[in-house]
Amino acid sequence: MKVKFCGAARSVTGSCHLVECEHGRFLVDCGMRQGDDKRNEYGEDGFPFDPKSIDAVLLTHAHIDHSGLIPLLVKQGFSGHILATKATERLCTIMLPDSAGIQESDAETANRKRMRAGKPALEPLYTLSHANTALTMFRSVDYGKTVKLLKGVNVCFQDSGHLLGSACIEIWVDEGGKTTKLLFSGDIGRKGRPIIRDPYFADSADYIIMEGTYGDTNHGLFSEDAKREQFAEALRAAIRRGGNIVIPSFAVGRTQELLYYLKQFLQDPLVPVPGLENVPVYIDSPLGIEATRIYERSAAGYFDDEAMELAANGSPFDFPTLRVARSTDESKLINSTPGQKIIISSSGMCEAGRIRHHLKHNLYDNRATVLFPGYQAVGTLGRILIDGAERVKMFGENISVRASIERLTEFSGHAGKNELIEWVTSVKGKPSRVFLVHGEDAALNSLEKSLSALGYNVTIPSLGSEFVLDGHSAYATESAGETAISINAIDRDAGIVDQLNRIYDLLDSIRERRSPDIALKLELMEDDIRSFADRWSNALTR
Repeated sequence: MKVKFCGAARSVTGSCHLVECEHGRFLVDCGMRQGDDKRNEYGEDGFPFDPKSIDAVLLTHAHIDHSGLIPLLVKQGFSGHILATKATERLCTIMLPDSAGIQESDAETANRKRMRAGKPALEPLYTLSHANTALTMFRSVDYGKTVKLLKGVNVCFQDSGHLLGSACIEIWVDEGGKTTKLLFSGDIGRKGRPIIRDPYFADSADYIIMEGTYGDTNHGLFSEDAKREQFAEALRAAIRRGGNIVIPSFAVGRTQELLYYLKQFLQDPLVPVPGLENVPVYIDSPLGIEATRIYERSAAGYFDDEAMELAANGSPFDFPTLRVARSTDESKLINSTPGQKIIISSSGMCEAGRIRHHLKHNLYDNRATVLFPGYQAVGTLGRILIDGAERVKMFGENISVRASIERLTEFSGHAGKNELIEWVTSVKGKPSRVFLVHGEDAALNSLEKSLSALGYNVTIPSLGSEFVLDGHSAYATESAGETAISINAIDRDAGIVDQLNRIYDLLDSIRERRSPDIALKLELMEDDIRSFADRWSNALTR
């Protein structure tokens, strides 16, 4: 049996892992690449496998960095089944078509410019038709129920506590007269989060493939009271400033959590937020609106006890000052309407969607506040703002950043370092190998060091690397992905000269190996050098 790491290897987005055994080939996740990950060796639209050869996809949850390239997989010939929980399937019915609409719109905009420049038109990454075809391939599974995926391969989805319907996946592969158990963590949530249940802790595994998003960060002693208070205090300060409060939020999961707390603040005198009752709250995300409706009808089987109790008395996400902006015209009216307001809009990393228009109209205002309640990947506008940019370019304009930029650190949907260690050490007996994925280098290196100190055999796979699993050990096979450079591999804290020297060292390594696809690798290297130079140029002008 072999596992190939086709995404979210030494990076956060684009989760995609290929498992190959004597019974067939299947993927765990097929996520969209965002930020700098779009410039890895596979680009936006490439796979290191033939999609027609894939028998099935196991989808851990609906977030676009885990599901967003499924329509592309279909476009390129995949025709198998997609297994996911019912809630994940429901959320994908809105997320995948929404993503397809963005791809079509982006291609249309780009092609208008290309036509004027006399260049050939580009195809969208995928279309609504591809997304709709993908949705017909879904097969829903229940938590805790073992089902047959292929002959000799059984799987069981368990609640990972990250998002409505999210799962870690237990996989048993019968091969060569023995059974090997793989455990894919998906994204691991946190105990005590609102609305959804706590993450499942597995009791056994031969190999673990787990996320490490916050492998170098402890969120602190997590409690609902501390989380509520952090949000409440941020709102108090923002209301005192007097300007609009813009919250770039993931439409699925984070938006519902924010609404859940806002309703509590308006009803609970023990968490006072003076003036909140006079500030209208806008959801300006068609996807967020639809996702909230899905949350409301998916309570049974997915909500925790507290949320179920609230749901019995009406929606946990609705309150008198809530407004929704479904149409583009309604969205445009928000910023021209006088008075302070809270605007919850997507995308959560500010890469696309209506949030960019709200930032354009509010970043220059020193009374405004931008609250980030989620992770911001390297290279995204959200990360650039959090890192302290004084000026950003949007819609062809240079926008001064005078608004207060704040982070809600306790809102992370991902387990922190200690919680990740608790999750992996709950497995009885140490697995043969723990593979760390879905994290930046610093986070994965820190987690690897801590787990190794506890006696675990830990590997941080490179993009495209492949490992043979024999039940007792794992060894790497020859893989082009191990020598290709990604801009994410460059240490962003090192000096320019040191980083260029590292690039040259990697270039020499490629030459020495004399790989048959060396011409392609050198071309990719040149693209990364150009990207690296552009990024430094932007940094030096800020």
